[in-house]
Amino acid sequence: MNPHAVRTTLRSAAICGAITLLTFGCSKKADNTINFTSAIDTYYSAHPACLWSDSTKFPVQANTSDTSKTSGYDALVDQGLLVRTTGEKKVMIIASKQVNNYDLSDKGRSAWTADVNQPGFGNFCYGHRKVSGIDSSTPTTSDPGATTQVAYHYTFTDAPTWATAAETQNAYPQLHADLSGPQTGRATLTNTSNGWQVTAPSTSGN
Repeated sequence: MNPHAVRTTLRSAAICGAITLLTFGCSKKADNTINFTSAIDTYYSAHPACLWSDSTKFPVQANTSDTSKTSGYDALVDQGLLVRTTGEKKVMIIASKQVNNYDLSDKGRSAWTADVNQPGFGNFCYGHRKVSGIDSSTPTTSDPGATTQVAYHYTFTDAPTWATAAETQNAYPQLHADLSGPQTGRATLTNTSNGWQVTAPSTSGN
């Protein structure tokens, strides 16, 4: 083979190798930290962190003596998300007790995340997890159906002003914990026809 043909063959092999590496590296099915990060971030972009574990419907009523309920609502009143009125509730023919009535304010309605599966219900959500680093992953492959357990660090993004207020964070310990700094989490990921996807999220790294 003449020198020109050798150079041409080597150049072609190098180009093909580079294309193969680039294609594999950009593939959503490749088992790498870039794809694991993307899968977790994509999942949590559709699953924001919210104040209550279950959707809530307003207006609600709470006994003034029940601070376990009123303290949280009152913190949201302080942030302008709820409005509060007082009243009395009859408990017997000749007896009554003081109650607080809470409803969404105009500001609260604009911050409210409606539950599409339960008309009238919703939540106050305060941000999305954003992976800051992959700590470890169990051995896996880029084959369809492959799974891996991923441990990672994350922070929260897009936290609104009401969520960072001291009154709200004191009333909602989970909110305070989430926004206090980097957290650890774990998730099970599965390789699908559309790339890696979260199939079993967990709330913490424990």
